[in-house]
Amino acid sequence: MSDLPIDQYLDQIKTALASHNRLMLIAQPGAGKTTRVPLCLLEEAWAKGQKLLLLEPRRVAARLAASFMAQQLGENVGQTVGYRMRGDSCVSAQTRLEVVTQGVLTRMLQNDPLLEGVAGIIFDEFHERSLEADVGLALTLDVQTSIRDDLRLLVMSATLDVEALKRVLGEQVPVIECHGRQYPVTTDYRPALSGEESVSHALRVVEEALSQPDTQGILVILPGVAEINRLVQVLEKTVPHLTVRPLHGRMSIAEQQEALAANTSKQRIIVSTAITESSITVDGVNVVIDGGLERVPLFQPRTGLTRLTTRRINRASADQRRGRAGRQREGSCFRLWAQEQPLVPYGEPEIQQADLSSLVLELACWGVASPKSLSWVTPPPEGAWRSGQSLLKQLGVLDHEHKLTPLGSRCAKWPVEPRVAVMLERASDFNAVPLACGVAALLEERDSTERSLHDALALRLRQPKRFPSWQRETLRLAKIAGTVLSDAALEPLGPLLALAYPERIGQQIHPGNFRLANGKTATLPLNDTLAHHSFLVAVSLNSSMGDQARIISGEPLSLESILSLYPRIRQWQPRVTWSQEEGRLVGEEVQAHGNLTLAKRPLAHLPDEAVKEALLSALRQHPEKLFGDRLQQLQGRMALVREHRGEAWPDWSEPALLASLESWLAPYLIGIKRLSQIEKLPLERYLLNSLSWEAQSEFELLTPLTLEVPSGKQVGLDYLPCLFHRPPVLALKLQEAFGWRLTPTVVNGSVAVMIHLLSPARRPLQVTQDLVSFWQNGYPEVRKEMRGRYPKHPWPEDPLTAPATASAKRRV
Repeated sequence: MSDLPIDQYLDQIKTALASHNRLMLIAQPGAGKTTRVPLCLLEEAWAKGQKLLLLEPRRVAARLAASFMAQQLGENVGQTVGYRMRGDSCVSAQTRLEVVTQGVLTRMLQNDPLLEGVAGIIFDEFHERSLEADVGLALTLDVQTSIRDDLRLLVMSATLDVEALKRVLGEQVPVIECHGRQYPVTTDYRPALSGEESVSHALRVVEEALSQPDTQGILVILPGVAEINRLVQVLEKTVPHLTVRPLHGRMSIAEQQEALAANTSKQRIIVSTAITESSITVDGVNVVIDGGLERVPLFQPRTGLTRLTTRRINRASADQRRGRAGRQREGSCFRLWAQEQPLVPYGEPEIQQADLSSLVLELACWGVASPKSLSWVTPPPEGAWRSGQSLLKQLGVLDHEHKLTPLGSRCAKWPVEPRVAVMLERASDFNAVPLACGVAALLEERDSTERSLHDALALRLRQPKRFPSWQRETLRLAKIAGTVLSDAALEPLGPLLALAYPERIGQQIHPGNFRLANGKTATLPLNDTLAHHSFLVAVSLNSSMGDQARIISGEPLSLESILSLYPRIRQWQPRVTWSQEEGRLVGEEVQAHGNLTLAKRPLAHLPDEAVKEALLSALRQHPEKLFGDRLQQLQGRMALVREHRGEAWPDWSEPALLASLESWLAPYLIGIKRLSQIEKLPLERYLLNSLSWEAQSEFELLTPLTLEVPSGKQVGLDYLPCLFHRPPVLALKLQEAFGWRLTPTVVNGSVAVMIHLLSPARRPLQVTQDLVSFWQNGYPEVRKEMRGRYPKHPWPEDPLTAPATASAKRRV
């Protein structure tokens, strides 16, 4: 076994984990961390008689790492070293090191929170920051801090955000850094020619690389299986004398090993997905041709599912790929894009861009209703979290307290997204479980491009062997369901999809135009037969047009099916809405599903609660009915206090008040039926009443409504500028300010008032927060210009000793 850079750090790693239960390892590409570190830890005292888990972000990487380590031990995979992933595993009773994909850890934790028999968990390539890795680390830390302080955690990668990880692992966590082994790599850019197709582009650069005398093995990195297969077919015809091998996650472990096996007899070309960004060295390769694209799981609102999406890679990934050419000797890298093409520095953590409904379900199964109960490297975004909770409540998975319903508990057994799990679980209601398994496999099929689900499913049911991945997934789901696949009729397809997409049930407004239960409108071409159905379920939508969406694929529904799926619709519910045309509230009883009204009848009496909700909704649509001058003055006063006295004082900004109408305004709406009545209410008094008596008293002292000026008058302050972080304004005639030496203040002396000094005609002469400076420097010029224009008003040479007055000379 050849020496690797990580070898000299193994003793340090073992020492650290002997005395600490957490460790960070930063090991550069080529160091050997993935295959050396787990094996060296197996014989540690804390691991004796137990197993270790090594988490890999990709299925191919997991298989390859397990295979390589088994070879180092002179064993087969499944003995000391095995692997486990969704739908595939190779372990035995003697397995002590399991290489698992990240989602498997979550399932293991949910099934056994104690993780009995597991001594430690190694998070490999954590810099990729998949959602499953973040969830796995959060749950593992929860277990470790509560019941398993003996459990060892090792987080490792070539690049780690050390400061972010220390915030969750602890400031005292040891950090070990290991340099990799890297030979020089030259980099050239080869963008596509005008009109050049991607396969022709890659082929041209492969031929250039082959023309170089020092080229040994070539690694071409493309985003997906379809692109790989096309290039492999072309290369086998173009360079038949070379060994050409594809490499991707759908291949068996034997096929992957064959693709990676070095062949000294002739050159070889490996056409691979981004799996080769992993820490597994590809023997014999010294040329990398990087397509610059990656296929990553991203939440797609048009389908409501997480699908693989093709996008440009980030700079860190590009550097990782480039490094593959310099693992064993000097190499070269050809990048299939222009040198001036900008790349973002790092990939965004998946938790910041994903649909979080699956995460909400996982944490509900864990007994957590808020992510704040756990420690996160990157906390789940609040908006996405609430959206996930809302969807699960609509699906019937969570109750109003965000706890699992009986349906939710049953859905947790399905290794699919919550929408699909609900469909699978409820399919037994109309004896369609085998069909539901096929539909679920189709919905989860990430490379499927068929527009008609009905036709795509019919084709797979007729010729299942043409679609091996769909067939495997269908059989796997059928095994979980405890059912046997048979020839399934497609009639229940629409109802099945309606279970997964309740908010996308649509009601025809007119042919080709539908209102969806989520409030959007959606369209279909009139020549589409689906455009003429009364009801449908829209599975795939293009919603780039705001509230208007285009239906990509869907299935027809009958009213009877909708009522059967959601029997609560039959109950008549009072509904009160604001009629803009009539200027009043209108009441009716409806049978409704979301924003769809399936039947309605007049409502004689308007229930108080429904009236209140309708009024609050109308006010949020017409905020101008609330925010008149008096209320805005009060908002300005509070904005000033918050700015200078801190956030202990309430937020009375317009968005905050609209969001909290239920607490400060709703109790006063009894008996009100029109918005015009609300305008006459003492809204500012209601808002002040939301403060304690002590706070109200302090508020009045800090922001007085008027100030006494030298003329003896009480002049009102204008607090509207405070909404824009400007001081309050006091406007008065200049003569009324004679003798005023110090600029007045509010908020207990913290804020100088902005004085608007006016002419006798009440036109601005000067705006100042410094009266002393104005009397000394500005007033002489004002006096010179104004005394002739307004001779009946006093313009003394010394304004500081003259009596202040609001009157002309004669009246004085």
